Amino acid sequence: MQFLNGVTPPHDLTYDDVFMVPRHSAIASRYDVDLATSDGTGATLPLVVANMTAIAGRRMAETVARRGGLVVIPQDIPIPVVTDVVRWVKSRHRVFDTPIELTPHQTVAEALALIPKRSHRAAVVVRDGRPVGVVSAADCAEVDRFAQVQQVMNPAPVIIASDADPRAAFDAIDSARAALAVAVDVDGALVGVLTRTGALRATLYTPAVDATGGLRIAAAVGVNGEVAEKASALLAAGVDCLVVDTAHGHQDRMIEALGVVRKLTPGVPVVAGNVVSAEGTRALIDAGADIVKVGVGPGAMCTTRMMTGVGRPQFSAVLECADAARDLGRHVWADGGVRHPRDVALALAAGASSVMIGSWFAGTHESPGDLMVDSDGRAYKVSFGMASARAVANRTSGESAYDRARKGLYEEGISSSRMYLDPARPGVEDLIDEICSGVRSACTYAGATTLGELQERAVVGVQSAAGFHEGRPLATSW
Repeated sequence: MQFLNGVTPPHDLTYDDVFMVPRHSAIASRYDVDLATSDGTGATLPLVVANMTAIAGRRMAETVARRGGLVVIPQDIPIPVVTDVVRWVKSRHRVFDTPIELTPHQTVAEALALIPKRSHRAAVVVRDGRPVGVVSAADCAEVDRFAQVQQVMNPAPVIIASDADPRAAFDAIDSARAALAVAVDVDGALVGVLTRTGALRATLYTPAVDATGGLRIAAAVGVNGEVAEKASALLAAGVDCLVVDTAHGHQDRMIEALGVVRKLTPGVPVVAGNVVSAEGTRALIDAGADIVKVGVGPGAMCTTRMMTGVGRPQFSAVLECADAARDLGRHVWADGGVRHPRDVALALAAGASSVMIGSWFAGTHESPGDLMVDSDGRAYKVSFGMASARAVANRTSGESAYDRARKGLYEEGISSSRMYLDPARPGVEDLIDEICSGVRSACTYAGATTLGELQERAVVGVQSAAGFHEGRPLATSW
């Protein structure tokens, strides 16, 4: 990447402060752009879901990996639970979505409690492992809540084989004008479901899979406590990437933790962070990190900069850290501060191999929280920061009352924030579509067919707040 006119600004920059200049391009279509990362994680998209309890669960991990990204399970999840999550995610189908299953005798009330957990708003009614019908939220409207779902279900409109070609599945669903298709194996047992859009996505995205074909997943471990024991358990569970995580990565405990992890000969990429300087990046790489996580304070749930004055504008932090990592043959993840697809493109142009996203994905069907509705009828989920009172209380639940009270005096981060679902993009896949569309187009403007070429060819300029405002679309006329 180079700055416009070769002039490096004397001050640090956020994503809002910069723009990319179009260059000559021979790329005919955005689909000619390859978004696969080169950092060894096996991801086919440069997107990582942040290790936040309100965001990164098994449902999110399954869905994002199916499209090519990676989810990091948080460090405060018990190891047995993480083991179950990893096993479950790796057993998911690479094309078909895991449906909500109901028995014929379950009630409409139970169906309505579960159906909102899927963006396709439906569940499959199963008897002896075989689908006998489909029930949607509309089918349950104005029905006695104690009625059985077998009374309101409809026959599956489209049945497809488990080895069906996604394009053929798309045509079948489209011809039937159905909401989804139900996939079964040769014995008629339920395999999964596929929507029309899901079938289309299966032809456009490449899943992130391991050597055995299982969907990829990462997990985090902290720098305190039994690091070796926890890291060993995560590696034994089969995680594809290990993230050694703490808010301030440039410290002795992180260096010691990386040394402990390296002694385990992990065999998977080791990520460490967070830092915002070349010095911190080099220190973590020297200690054993393959990838360094960059960002202090840019996240939507983070109050670090307002509480402490510590941090750094994210674009400049990524640019400097990526340069340092590249010199050592390593990589960085840009963690936080992205609110638009343009921000992801700029982070990648600055040198990040992937971009870590948290709050942006909190308001989706796939995040772990319950779907709630406010007084205006708007659907939302509750999110919270990982240094907030809520997160600290969860993380220290096994400690004494005194130790918990003492740690409670020094919380940072927002404990409860409503993350509203976008009616036009209520699922994480919808947001991935939007992000990838923007990033692919950015690459075509730069004349780049890969992320590596984007980093080489990007020309970035500095703009005023008015310049950023000028580029924002208007919902109504002026």
